[in-house]
Amino acid sequence: MKKSFLLIIMMVAACLSIRAARTDYRIIPQPKSVAVDSTQVFELRSGMGISYDASDPEVSRNVQMLRQWVEELTGITLALTPDDKKAPVKLVLGMASDKKSKKAKKGQAAQTQSEQQQEAYTISVGKAGLEIRARKPIGFFRAAQTLRKALPIASKEDRGTAVQLPYAEIQDEPRFVYRGAHLDCARHYFSVEVIKQYLDVMALHGCNQFHWHFTEDQGWRFEVKALPDLAKKGSVRNQTVVGRNTGVYDGQRYGGYYTQEECRELVNYAAERYINIIPEIDLPGHMLSALHVYPNLGCTGGPYEVWPIWGVSRDVLCAGNPETMTFLKTVLGELCDVFPSKFIHIGGDECPKERWQNCPKCQAKAKELGLVDDGKHSVENQLQTWINHEIEHFLNERGRDLIGWDETLEGGLTEGATVMSWRGVDGGVEAARQHHRVIMSPTTYCYIDYYQLKDQWNQPLGIGGYLPVSKVYSFEPLMPDALSEEEQKYILGPQVNLWTEYVAYPQHVFYMLLPRLDAISEVQWCRPDQKDFQDFKNRLPRMLQLYDQMGLNYCRKVE
Repeated sequence: MKKSFLLIIMMVAACLSIRAARTDYRIIPQPKSVAVDSTQVFELRSGMGISYDASDPEVSRNVQMLRQWVEELTGITLALTPDDKKAPVKLVLGMASDKKSKKAKKGQAAQTQSEQQQEAYTISVGKAGLEIRARKPIGFFRAAQTLRKALPIASKEDRGTAVQLPYAEIQDEPRFVYRGAHLDCARHYFSVEVIKQYLDVMALHGCNQFHWHFTEDQGWRFEVKALPDLAKKGSVRNQTVVGRNTGVYDGQRYGGYYTQEECRELVNYAAERYINIIPEIDLPGHMLSALHVYPNLGCTGGPYEVWPIWGVSRDVLCAGNPETMTFLKTVLGELCDVFPSKFIHIGGDECPKERWQNCPKCQAKAKELGLVDDGKHSVENQLQTWINHEIEHFLNERGRDLIGWDETLEGGLTEGATVMSWRGVDGGVEAARQHHRVIMSPTTYCYIDYYQLKDQWNQPLGIGGYLPVSKVYSFEPLMPDALSEEEQKYILGPQVNLWTEYVAYPQHVFYMLLPRLDAISEVQWCRPDQKDFQDFKNRLPRMLQLYDQMGLNYCRKVE
C-alpha cells in the first residue's frame, strides 16, 4: 500500500514538473503575430540536432548563442548538426512570404526591403519540430531572443528535462528602425563588464542603438592618443558632492576612462548583438574636464577644475579661439577611427552664452562671420550654429551624420542633421516638420533617472520627477495629433536616457533601467493597437524571473 501511494506521489510530481516545463510565448516585447495550438506540443530534448548553414560565420555565431541560452535556462544541450536535414531544430535563411512575392512579381525588379523587414523572422513549431526562418542572420538573433524569453527556467532538479513547446506560428519584425537606450558614463564611470551587461539587456529587449555619453564637466572618459593628458587628467575629479549640491563633499578622488582598445572591444561585442554604439562628445558646453587640462581653450583662461558638483557650468569652449576647432577635430577624428557608427552625437545642449557675450575673441569671430541678431536667433546662438556646421562638415567628410540635442534647432540646422528631442516633444515635432530625422527622447516619457515610484523616500536616490512604468508605456513617438503621415516618416524611433549624477553603482543602474526598458521596448517594437498595459503587466513576471536568473537588480513594483 505504501509503495502504491509513493508511486502515485511520484507520478503527480512528474506531471507537475512537465506542466512547469512548458514554453510560454507571451513575452516582452510581444511579437507581431502569435498563433498557438496549446493542445499539441513538441518536446525539446537534450541531444537533438540543430541544422543550419555552417559556412556562414554570422549564422554559426547565432546558433551558438541560441544553444547557450537554451542550456542556461533549461539544462538541455542541443547538438550542432549543420548537414542533417532531418534535424528537429532548423535555422533557414529565406522567408516563405518572400518566395510567394517573387513568384507574384516575376519579371519585375524586387522591392527594396525596409531595415525593419531585414530583421523579420518566423518561428514554426509543429510535428516536424522547431523551424526558424529569417531574411538575414539578424532575424535568427531576434528569434533566438524570443525563444530565450519564452522557455521555462528549470529548477535545479529539473535541469535537462524535456521542455514542451506548444505548436505555434510566430511572425515578427520591429516597428521602428531606431530603438535606443542611453547611458551616461561621464558623471560616473562604469566598467567594461558593466557596459557589456547593459548591452546584453538591451539586446534581450530588441534595442539596436546604444547612445554612450562620454564627456562632461565632471569627467572625460574617452582616450585621445594625440592628447594623452586629456583622459589621464580630465577623467579625475578631486572629490564629489554628496547628494544634490549640499556643499558637503566625500573627499575621495574619482576617475576612470575607456581606452580606445576597450572601446573597440565593446564595438565588436555590441555588433555581435546587432547593436550600434553612438558615441557622444558633448560640445561646446559641458567641457570643464577638457578645460581643466587645456585652459587656453576657455574664454577666461582658467584655471578650471573637473567639476565636483552637478549642474550646468557657464564656462564653455571659446568659440573665437581657432585652437578650439583644432581640438574638436582632433578628438572627433579619433572618435571616428574607433567607432564605425553612421551617427556621431555632438550634444549641443545647455551651453550658456554668458562667456561668449563678454569674450573679445568670440565677438570678433561673430563679426568676421557677419552674424547679427535677427530677432529670432541671437548672435551667440548663431555662433554655436557655426560650430555645429563646421563639425557637421568635418563628420560628413568621414561619411558620418551628426546628431544633436534639440537646442541645435535654435540657430538653424543643415539638411543632414538629426535631432534628439529631449525638452518635451515640441523640438522633435518642429524638426520633423522641417524634414529633419528625429529621435524622440522627451523627459516626460524617456528620462529614467527620474523616480519610478511615488514613494521616493524608500527608493535609491534619483534626480527628481516621477516617471512610472505606465507613463513610459503610454508614449506614442509618432505624435499623430501634431504630425502628418508624411512628417511622421522622419521619426526614426524613441530612446530612454539614463543620466548618472546620482547613479554611482551597477546595481543602481539596472534598478533604474528595469522594468522601464520593458515598457519602452514595446513602444519601440509593437504597433499601438497591440499595446495593452494590463496585458503587459501580466507578461512582466516572466521577464523578472529571467532577470533573477541573470543576476540583475530591478525595481520590484510597477506603477
